[in-house]
Amino acid sequence: MTASRTDLLAWLNELLQINYTKVEQCGSGGAYCQILDSIYGDLPMNRVKMGAKHEYEYVANYKVMQNVFKAKKIDKPIPVERLVKCKMQDNLEFLQWMKRFWDANYGGQGYDAVARRKGAPADPPATIAPLATARATPLGTGTATRAGGRTPVGGYRSGSAQPNEAVQQLQAQVKELSSHLEGLEKERDFYFEKLRDIEILVQQQVEVLEGEGKDDHTLREIQKILYSTEEGFEVPEAGAPLDEEETF
Repeated sequence: MTASRTDLLAWLNELLQINYTKVEQCGSGGAYCQILDSIYGDLPMNRVKMGAKHEYEYVANYKVMQNVFKAKKIDKPIPVERLVKCKMQDNLEFLQWMKRFWDANYGGQGYDAVARRKGAPADPPATIAPLATARATPLGTGTATRAGGRTPVGGYRSGSAQPNEAVQQLQAQVKELSSHLEGLEKERDFYFEKLRDIEILVQQQVEVLEGEGKDDHTLREIQKILYSTEEGFEVPEAGAPLDEEETF
């Protein structure tokens, strides 16, 4: 019988001593890693970020998990690209599989989840939600038009709590966007460095083969992918003058 979301969350929170409220929060990968640790007891939990906030941190958690799957010969593909998007259906299906795997392999031994995390914070990951729509009242709607210097019935005086609340909401949204942008920049740099390392490694191998009078089709194809550009984008030639911005 397939477990429901409510049952899965209750089981997960009790096992790991956490406070997840949505299945989507499992998309960070930390909870999945610790479920495996409750079975085997030998995961490198110091490498697992239970409070991961950015996608590149999620990916690092899944890397730990993939290594465990390989070491324990667990024949189950991990759909990392889908899980890190923190969508409910993908994570529900995977969590249901994890629960069945746990039921079949957990030996009943005691498990101190907090001790295994060494007291590290395990706050529920914040899944990125759309910005709340500001509730603005159109002019002339909901309040009487000010006339003759009187305060309209049901209206708000200057300096009331209503404008302050709106400002606070906007400030909170700006803060959230800034944090999200910072995470995206770190993620971009993380993957750029990976690609740069691959580029250097491939180039070194190509140079070695050229020195031996050989060639490798696969390496050439990798370089073609690395150096390809989107349609309409042209890489400027070295020394070519940049077009000056048009002024009016």
